[in-house]
Amino acid sequence: MTTTRFPRSVYGMGAEPDPRFSLANERTFLAWNRTALALIAGGVALEALGLDLQPGFRLAASLVLVAAGLAVPVLAWVEWARTERALRASAALPGSATSVLLAITVVLVAVLVLFGILWR
Repeated sequence: MTTTRFPRSVYGMGAEPDPRFSLANERTFLAWNRTALALIAGGVALEALGLDLQPGFRLAASLVLVAAGLAVPVLAWVEWARTERALRASAALPGSATSVLLAITVVLVAVLVLFGILWR
């Protein structure tokens, strides 16, 4: 067991898991960060392009996308740490709250864009 790696709250416990599982966990974390970048880019583009949508709904959809883009990396970090701790403890893997946030975001943005089209 090593305590010199960051974060100690993750690497300071349990035994080293199979590297394939830790690397898969890291790839998932990086994928969530790419998703966050796409959410932010989509929010900026939606507002910057000035699409023919009702401006209030367009702005609201943009803000939801950017806010989700800010929240996803934080949740991804928390989930990475929870999963890595579970791997190190040979415990059951935790569920994903980030997936739920993303699903809610997509539905909310779709509704806002739909209203923006209908009330332009």
